Amino acid sequence: MALNISISAEPIFNLGRFEFTNSMLVSFLITLVLSILAISFTRQLKSGKKSNFFLFIQTILESFYEFVQSITPQQTNRFFPLIASIFLFVMLASWAGLLPGAETIFWQGVPLIRGGTADLNVTLGLAIFAVFSIQVYGYKSLGLKYFKKFFDFSNPINFFVGFLELVSEFAKVMSFAFLPFIGLEIFVGFIQALVFATLTLVFINIATTSHH
Repeated sequence: MALNISISAEPIFNLGRFEFTNSMLVSFLITLVLSILAISFTRQLKSGKKSNFFLFIQTILESFYEFVQSITPQQTNRFFPLIASIFLFVMLASWAGLLPGAETIFWQGVPLIRGGTADLNVTLGLAIFAVFSIQVYGYKSLGLKYFKKFFDFSNPINFFVGFLELVSEFAKVMSFAFLPFIGLEIFVGFIQALVFATLTLVFINIATTSHH
């Protein structure tokens, strides 16, 4: 089955040469919702007054925390905020187009609600962010020694292996970018988010481990 990939989303309005698209709108709304939830969650955590919704979110986050801990037990607290944010964003972006009535909301003939991960620009941006985060964590953990795996001039074989490592980093961008296009059903959206977040975590864990 051929993949129906939209390279660019539909513009809602223009500000000069800048186009504000429907996928940008969805991404902005998801970021806003997650930010509000984070602030509310923090306040309830400090006050001790926990609503049923708070307990529901807490259960989800604790389960995901244990999942992250199973992969990187020694650096769970360090990686969890980033990985959880990626997971929640990708999952909600995948589900956005499935909201009841989402396909009936238009602005000047353009649908306002569009699944964020149905736009290659969004998934490519996420991919670049994920791979960039991997490099940052790798550098913070190992210093300049981290980049030696890419540029090892000790002998021709190590130089070639380093070149392959460098190419693989660009390959990660493409694998992340196209991953969310494999269906947009609710369950599949959850799996996509989980795989995206897990791969980021695994690559960060590898990047922050000393190579001998």
